[in-house]
Amino acid sequence: MAEAAGSNGYHEVVVNVKDGENTPGSAACKAKQDSGLQFSVPFVQKIIAEILGTYFLIFAGCGAVVVNLGKEKVVTLPGISIVWGLAVMVLVYSVGHISGGHFNPAVTIAFATCKRFPLKQVPAYVAAQVLGSTLAAGTLRLLFNGNQDHFAGTAPTGSEMQSFVIEFIITFYLMFVISGVATDNRAIGELAGLAVGSTVLLNVMFAGPISGASMNPARSLGPAIVSSQYRGLWIYLTSPILGATAGAWMYNMVRYTDKPLREITKTASFLKNMNST
Repeated sequence: MAEAAGSNGYHEVVVNVKDGENTPGSAACKAKQDSGLQFSVPFVQKIIAEILGTYFLIFAGCGAVVVNLGKEKVVTLPGISIVWGLAVMVLVYSVGHISGGHFNPAVTIAFATCKRFPLKQVPAYVAAQVLGSTLAAGTLRLLFNGNQDHFAGTAPTGSEMQSFVIEFIITFYLMFVISGVATDNRAIGELAGLAVGSTVLLNVMFAGPISGASMNPARSLGPAIVSSQYRGLWIYLTSPILGATAGAWMYNMVRYTDKPLREITKTASFLKNMNST
């Protein structure tokens, strides 16, 4: 099935990642923002939020896949799609204001290429996401063993090129939506989690039977490590990153507005609330 990316959570980080705020606008606060990676308490909290968020996302989504395989398709494809979409939405609203709610290396890297996320923080975020995914896959392996042990990762059902192209397109689509609802102040920020979760649901619904609809290198890598099944893994480590980066840059190309900034930000209530926390 799949998963996503991540989300509104795609928020705070997207707009303005701050490691250790003192007084907003103060010299100390600005120094911390400019210094890149800071192992301050707020930064550690963000890493923990990414680990937990990715863990629960993979546990729920891959859990639905495992139960469906082990219980005579009782969950069904629509059910699996709904689980992934709801998991993304809930987690985005739960910890998006803490870490940005990426849960996806492709999202983190794409934001970094657009200078919407500190480049020095990328390795820590990616490591946290892979760790969360691996722990979740390991938990499922312990819970569902013996004849219940089913591979919860992703693998092409057709040609590798077919899955590569599909993963690129659906991750492009996902990142385009994330960029629109989470980084553009003209969008209704409060609905970002719903929009991103719905996009994941749609992608899993039609792409799941073909490529697994990963959209997330961590989602595929964690189960692959736990089950030692690496067939087609290169697709899920490269295509989502390329698709997400292209989607982020494409939105930047179409987001142009000639309105003054102070007029645009009047509608960004959700984003303003995040910046003030």
